[in-house]
Amino acid sequence: MSCLASEALTAKYACLACHQPAQKSVGPSWQQIAEKSRADGKTAAQLAASIRSGGSGRWGSMPMPPQPQVPDTDLQALAAWILAYDR
Repeated sequence: MSCLASEALTAKYACLACHQPAQKSVGPSWQQIAEKSRADGKTAAQLAASIRSGGSGRWGSMPMPPQPQVPDTDLQALAAWILAYDR
């Protein structure tokens, strides 16, 4: 999946409402997520599961809502793109 296609998915599923490329907003930036996930040894499948289920406490007090509406193929593509993020 190309970078542009993955960026299109972040727009399609409103990820950009809470996440930005390089700076924290409501949630952590793509860069922060990528660096922490890689340091923790997370796989794309594990990151996808975190996105799917949502959660709280990983990045502060703001919880991430679950994302059940995102199809598995798009979820896997987003997770792989986030893990590879480096700008």
